Amino acid sequence: MKRILYFLCVVTALAQTSCQNDPLEDIEEGKWNNERNVLDIKFENQVGNASIVRVDDLTGTINLAINVDAVPDLSHIVIKEMVLSYGANSSIKEGEALNFENAQKSAELTVTSPTGKSRKYTVVASSFRESLIGTYDIDNLIVYGGTGPEYGGGAVMAMTDKPWIWSTTLGPDKELDNQLIFEMTGITEDGNTYGTVTNTAGADGAYADFIYIGDPQTDVKKFYRQIPEGEGKWLRNYATGTITFTFADGTTKVGTFENAGTENLGNGSTKTIAHNAFAFNLNGTDDWDKIYSDYDKFVKKPRRFWIDVTKKE
Repeated sequence: MKRILYFLCVVTALAQTSCQNDPLEDIEEGKWNNERNVLDIKFENQVGNASIVRVDDLTGTINLAINVDAVPDLSHIVIKEMVLSYGANSSIKEGEALNFENAQKSAELTVTSPTGKSRKYTVVASSFRESLIGTYDIDNLIVYGGTGPEYGGGAVMAMTDKPWIWSTTLGPDKELDNQLIFEMTGITEDGNTYGTVTNTAGADGAYADFIYIGDPQTDVKKFYRQIPEGEGKWLRNYATGTITFTFADGTTKVGTFENAGTENLGNGSTKTIAHNAFAFNLNGTDDWDKIYSDYDKFVKKPRRFWIDVTKKE
């Protein structure tokens, strides 16, 4: 009798177990997953990151910028990378292209969840042009320097205003017939532009040596050779607003590209930019024994340096 009861209990337990759902079945089949989002997207020749917005359950928007200097038009812009919600599918795949060559500069893609729900994204591509590309005449070299500007020790001066403190053959004036030619060769994965810069020697065939010939004679090229002689490389970081110049030996200098305007330097000092300028912060050392001298401003405590330029049409 006990054996019969035991057998019946086992049979009942097995029957009950067989009637229960597999707890992993819904997860494996995706029956719980209604997600249908674009999490990240990257197109060829895209600059910066795309802005992705879920408008509501059915629609979304994606806004991005395309470097139009690198493509003939916006009719065939290829998706390099796309990250979707887990298990979702897109109507347009990686390696396929969207056509933005229309009045709205827009296209559409649809993302569908494992449960069949969908969201239609409107993708809008704005045109980006790297403003740095072109040829610039060098107009002037300006320095803001000096120990104790709060005591009148600071000044903004053109380097050529003090010709007697520089070489007569290789002084800063040798830079003023130079041209800077910027070409763009690509865009990084982070959406930053880069390319080559050619600093021509001009009609005189010379570059400044930036040697202060006063007492003591001092080579200050570390402060003022911010853009390479001849050919170098540049990278423009749009997140930080900086331009990094790379020299042939791998060393770098970091500055900014400034538009026309007046910069307030404090203590009554200002710098006015007529067209554009490449600007660099310098790290000179205070020298209270040399305050008010040219040596202090240009050699010991230079603070900021501008290469004033005019872009040729």
